[in-house]
Amino acid sequence: MEKRRPRGDLITHNYLKGGFTLWGSKYSWNWNAVDVGPKRDLVAELATSVRNRTDLRFGLYHSLFEWFNPLFLEDATSVFKTRKFPTSKSLPELYEIVTKYRPEIIWSDGDGNAPDTYWNSTGFLAWLYNDSPVRDTVVTNDRWGVGSICRHGGFYTCSDRYNPGHLLPHKWENCMTIDKKSWGYRRDAQLDDYLTIEDLVKQLVETVSCGGNLLMNIGPTHDGRIAVVFEERLRQMGAWLKVNGGAIYGTKPWRAQNDTVTPGVW
Repeated sequence: MEKRRPRGDLITHNYLKGGFTLWGSKYSWNWNAVDVGPKRDLVAELATSVRNRTDLRFGLYHSLFEWFNPLFLEDATSVFKTRKFPTSKSLPELYEIVTKYRPEIIWSDGDGNAPDTYWNSTGFLAWLYNDSPVRDTVVTNDRWGVGSICRHGGFYTCSDRYNPGHLLPHKWENCMTIDKKSWGYRRDAQLDDYLTIEDLVKQLVETVSCGGNLLMNIGPTHDGRIAVVFEERLRQMGAWLKVNGGAIYGTKPWRAQNDTVTPGVW
C-alpha cells in the first residue's frame, strides 16, 4: 500500500505518552516492543521498509512527557524546578533514536506544560543541527516546550488542524486526522466520524494554497493493522494526486489564496 500512498513524508509514533517505546530503548526497560508484546524493533523494520521500498521521507513522532511516569510527576510537583525526567528518560531517548535510526523529520509533541528550559530543548537542537548524524538533512517542528510553539522550529504547527487561511513568512504544517474525534483507532467509530475524500482534498488544497504541508493522521489497530476506511482514504488520495499532483507537488502559493467572490475556491 505504501507505493500507492501520496508522495511526501511518513511519520510514525515511535514513543507514546504512556512511555511505551516501539524500539528496544535502553531507557525503557521491559516497557518496549522488543522486551514485551511483539518482541520486535518496529521502528527499525518500518525505517528499513520505507527507505528500501518507497520514496517517502522517514520521520519519528516523539512525545516529550509521559502521563504516568513518577519522575515527570515529581518534577511537575516542583513546578519543574527539578529535571529528573528529561535527564534520565526523555533526552537520552531522543539522542538514542537520532543516532540509531537517523530520521529526516523529528515531530516533537507533549511538553506537559513545562518550559523549553526544563526539556533542555535548545541544547538538544544545537546538537541535532550541528553534531548529529542527520545535521544536514533533518527538520523539526515547533513543539519543544511552553512558549516555543508557533515561534521556533523548522516548520510551525501552531495547533492541531491549523490553517491560517493566508500566507505565512515561515514554513508551516496542518496536522490533522481522518477520524474527526480521535488521533487513535476507535472500534466504536461511525462512518460519519471519518472525513470523506472530498473533505480531505479540500483540506489539502486549502493547506497548499496557503503554503503549508498537510500531515494526515491515521490510527492503526492494537496489532498494527490499518483499518479499511483509512486504507480507502489513502488510496483515494493517491488516485486523486496521480491525476492532479502537478497542482500540488513542487508548487508555490500565489499572491491570492482564495476567491472572495466564490466561497470554497482556493
